[in-house]
Amino acid sequence: MSRHDEIKNAYKSLGGEATFYDGMITCSTLPGKAVCKLVWNMDKRKNDRYLELALSGIPQGFGGRMLEVPVGTGVLSMPVYETLPDADITCVDYSPDMMERARRQAEKRGIENISFMQGDVGKLPFPDESFDLVLSLNGFHAFPDKEAAYREVFRVLKPGGIFCGCFYVKGENKRTDWFVEKIYTPKGYFTPPYETAGSLEMRLKSMYRKAQVKTVEGMAAFRCRK
Repeated sequence: MSRHDEIKNAYKSLGGEATFYDGMITCSTLPGKAVCKLVWNMDKRKNDRYLELALSGIPQGFGGRMLEVPVGTGVLSMPVYETLPDADITCVDYSPDMMERARRQAEKRGIENISFMQGDVGKLPFPDESFDLVLSLNGFHAFPDKEAAYREVFRVLKPGGIFCGCFYVKGENKRTDWFVEKIYTPKGYFTPPYETAGSLEMRLKSMYRKAQVKTVEGMAAFRCRK
């Protein structure tokens, strides 16, 4: 199954578990499509594109140890994990409610090679060099201590391991920047300071042996190798 098909599968999985966030992140419900267009200047094609880029760091048939932080509701990652029966997957989130929804997604799909843990990305409860891959979807723009988050992800990743994912970067779309500054930040959904695409690329290249950043409107998708 291709990454595109996995993302389409995520849309179909919403059902009764759908939240406003799920609909927005997948650009699949009427309110979600409206927010994607108004705030992010994205249609379904653009939405799919940045998610495919973010998930492209996960090799097909991956069978190593993997950490996802934050897991959120799992709407995007569970269809991918369903295709990775040999992987050892750990999902961490600070929100018990989000994590419970992800747990139900995993149970519904019969995914057994996965564990869930409440925790803080700024202080991960794992030894150094524990994981072959770390995935972070739409998390870093919300983390209050981003410096600690970057350090912790690097610390728990094995040499040669992959760090991939996506999050908001400023300077790519003025309308998105306005919504983030005037609404998302005051409400506490997002937490400054925010990277630009350039600053993110510089940061990742200074930490990792290989790093690539691509943007779709105000979203940056990245893939690094330690």
